[in-house]
Amino acid sequence: MNINIVKNSFLKTLLYCILALQSAVIFFPLFLMTISSLKASREIFKNPFALPSAVNLKNYIKLFINQDYELYFLNSIVISLSAILMILVCTSLASYALGKYRFRGNKQIFFFFLIGLMIPIRLGTINIMQMFLKLNLFNNLLSLIIVYTAMGIPAGILIFTGFIREIPEELSDAARIDGYGETKIFLQVIVPLLSPAIVVVAVYNLMPIWNDFWFPLILINKESLMPIPLATARLFGKHETDYGLLFSILTAAALPPIVLFLTLSRYFIKGLTAGAIKG
Repeated sequence: MNINIVKNSFLKTLLYCILALQSAVIFFPLFLMTISSLKASREIFKNPFALPSAVNLKNYIKLFINQDYELYFLNSIVISLSAILMILVCTSLASYALGKYRFRGNKQIFFFFLIGLMIPIRLGTINIMQMFLKLNLFNNLLSLIIVYTAMGIPAGILIFTGFIREIPEELSDAARIDGYGETKIFLQVIVPLLSPAIVVVAVYNLMPIWNDFWFPLILINKESLMPIPLATARLFGKHETDYGLLFSILTAAALPPIVLFLTLSRYFIKGLTAGAIKG
């Protein structure tokens, strides 16, 4: 008995040590980025791992007053929120049909969507650019929203369909007896039970959309429409780069996803680990 207790304590201590090490590996770059944003470029290279000699907010003042970065933040927010909203609407409706109704070709359609997880969308960059040029959507935020919606649909279908298939059919049958139509059943019965899946899909798609550099580089060359990653790339000068300003941009850009994840982490973890809706 004592041997088992010692063994369990050792395994638990080992697990905590591994988790602590992993947390340090994740948080150290964030810490280094934050303290570097409070230094001048000379101090960054002189003492890269030391705390700033004095708290210096000049980089942030320069960022939002001289560089007009609030416009780029607004562009990123509009693109991300619009794309995530479209992903949630499209994938939840499609998953409801795939998860609750059995029809010919159901499995084939589901597999067709999953192929999108296996084939990188960047392989179609030339065709995507040609399509948006013909539609007169080049240099238009709508083009990025459409691309990011398409990127997020396969994973959304996979997550939502799994959750919807675990919802007891008796709930829908009871709603039909009460006179509910299919639309009302979906909105008032199914959607409230999908809250963990909604958070998982939203958080899962936020990071690749928020951080994407490739498609803005291809589809946007108008400065007033640039999102944060593309606008940040302009700071790398040919002969000189203001690294203090660069780190302040990276720190400010990292805050929205971090705050969102911390706010929704309870639901995100529940959605990842539940595996089923418990009634």
